[in-house]
Amino acid sequence: MTSDSYTLYGMAGSLYTAKVRAYLRLRRLPFVEKPAGGEEFLKTVVPHVGRWIIPVVKTPEGELLQDGTDIIDALEERHNSDERLGPTLAPDGIVGVVSSLFELFGSEGLLRPAMHYRWNFDDSNLAFLQAAFEDVMPTGMNAEEREATFLKSSGRMRKAAQLFGVAPHSIETIERSYETFLALLENHVSATPFLLGAYPTLADYTLLGPLYAHLGRDPYPAALMKRVAPHVHRWTERMNAPEAIEDHIAAQMPAGLFADTALPASLTALLGFIAEDYLPELQVHVAYAAAWLAERPSLPAGSNGLDDPAARNLDMATFEWRGIEITTVVMPYRFYLLQRVQAAVERLSADERMQLDGIFAQSGLGPLLRLHLPRRVTRVNHLEVWQ
Repeated sequence: MTSDSYTLYGMAGSLYTAKVRAYLRLRRLPFVEKPAGGEEFLKTVVPHVGRWIIPVVKTPEGELLQDGTDIIDALEERHNSDERLGPTLAPDGIVGVVSSLFELFGSEGLLRPAMHYRWNFDDSNLAFLQAAFEDVMPTGMNAEEREATFLKSSGRMRKAAQLFGVAPHSIETIERSYETFLALLENHVSATPFLLGAYPTLADYTLLGPLYAHLGRDPYPAALMKRVAPHVHRWTERMNAPEAIEDHIAAQMPAGLFADTALPASLTALLGFIAEDYLPELQVHVAYAAAWLAERPSLPAGSNGLDDPAARNLDMATFEWRGIEITTVVMPYRFYLLQRVQAAVERLSADERMQLDGIFAQSGLGPLLRLHLPRRVTRVNHLEVWQ
């Protein structure tokens, strides 16, 4: 690789690695991907970052960047005059708000189906996953050690699925919800190469994470996607291609993104799905965190308020989701992404805000604009902390 190459530490089957990998490919930034089980990652990167977490990107100068959102922000700033990058990933106006909303939803709102379809179909998935997880195993292991390590790590991930609401009583609802989402997205991307128009934005990169790494790559959900949502699968291929693809969908799409005043009905239908599927969880989590903060008025700035500075979860919260009761983990990182949506809203003009209010009210997303915590979440030294 050239002296200006980046190093991406991740995993082929990692949701959050998929976001950054696609970004590096489509933005034409040279990089080499290294597995997160290698000696370099374990001995150099993990101690610096403070926890085992992927993805991490090392810049040509040796700086380490962690978290897909922060990585993309940093690289966009570093290369803002680079002609390779093309149009901005974070457009202004209402389309920019929609892009940030999909950044939140793609990162956090599809974890239930992503985890369910990965870990509850062993007959189809298990051998494939065992091979994929070798990316994050320490080098030098023999076959028996690799199998034992996979069983241990996969056991942790099965327990993690429960944190996101995957339970025997919720499986049928998860599958119905995901099939509804696939149908809506299939309708949308059958007429546009990317979510918001002629080129990818943060909406595409983030949504790709679950829809490729888990749901478009693992054998069982990949077969489902190819069968019922072939244009969605084609979109995952388009998002992973380093070369520009001109197919019949791209050819019929005008240059640029959708106009704020002309969002297609297929896109607003997806906004309605987010309101129904993810907003109730977000509302409950914000309320839980507000109460949690109220109990800790002397919480120092720069702390996560937990015994472990590297911990990511506050606790569990129970709520009604699509007619059933589920319990999911409250993560301050979600508030970090919610703040980005709200920041995009604050940049709107008065006329744009009035129009957005109408769009969100019609789709059921109006309450999202009123979700606020008494303290903001920020990221310092690769960790989520309270300001």
